[in-house]
Amino acid sequence: MRVAFVGKGGSGKTTLSALFARHLAGSGAPLVAIDGDINQHLAHALGLDEDAVFGAPPLSARTGEIKDHLRGTNPRIASREAMVKTTPPGRGSRLLTLLGDDDVHRHHVQHVDGVPLMVTGAFGESDLGVACYHSKLGAVELYLNHLVDGPGEYVVVDMTAGADAFASGLFTRFDLTFLVVEPTRKSVSVYRQYQEHAAEFGIPIAVVGNKVTGEDDLLFLKEHIGDDLLAHCVLSDFVRAQEQGREPGELEGHNLRTLERLKAAVDGRTKDWAAFQRHAVEFHLRNAAAWANAATGQDLGAQVDPEFRHGPQSLAAAADTAAVSF
Repeated sequence: MRVAFVGKGGSGKTTLSALFARHLAGSGAPLVAIDGDINQHLAHALGLDEDAVFGAPPLSARTGEIKDHLRGTNPRIASREAMVKTTPPGRGSRLLTLLGDDDVHRHHVQHVDGVPLMVTGAFGESDLGVACYHSKLGAVELYLNHLVDGPGEYVVVDMTAGADAFASGLFTRFDLTFLVVEPTRKSVSVYRQYQEHAAEFGIPIAVVGNKVTGEDDLLFLKEHIGDDLLAHCVLSDFVRAQEQGREPGELEGHNLRTLERLKAAVDGRTKDWAAFQRHAVEFHLRNAAAWANAATGQDLGAQVDPEFRHGPQSLAAAADTAAVSF
């Protein structure tokens, strides 16, 4: 199952992404965490020393090579230049399994405190004034488009802040999106924006209250969030100690139970591969009409394979084809 953490800047979504990923890893669950935030702090939130450098190359540094790998022998995709971030897989495409022995995972995964992590890459000086951060997220979108994750497997993505997460089709690539909300009016306003956009496309969201200091904070969240409020975290001495470089001790019991509730909510979802593929095709056609056809000089609507059905059956079909070819 794929989950995203979103929220207003400073709400604590990166911290919760890290806590949830470490909670999953501690339970023995197979997972990959992805830092898709412009600030790129997830590795340090997971425990990488502030002076240490994340060793694996960012996904955005090898987008061309990732495209070459994923397009495989798909006859609808002539080259890496013709493959854009929304290009959906089809027959002949290479599909990925979580932490499989493939080009993407081999090059880009580094373990941080027991959590396999991939990063998109920081917004560099050369990008200023000539690119938006969403161009770096293209490799993440392609990765999720081509991934066939199985039962009991997890992808945890720390997304960009606020409703800016809706600037690409990436927001449709998740089974559940956790919206982190502080007990403030500004944070609630971001929730309302996100709720409106998510409802338009049938995207399931659940709200996690954060930095709750007492009953007044909790009542505020309940009043403004209502039934979308799944759980909340109290202001954490554990997190503060970790952020200050001190020995953090044990996570508070209440916050640990919140992580368990988040996992239960994810596990309670039913994988809907048909909806996943439908959204992938819809946003690819939108992007093709809006900019990608002009940028590539091709009709990228032709990249949609109407016979392709995403999910475990497509993975099995690809394996059978490879065996016959061999």
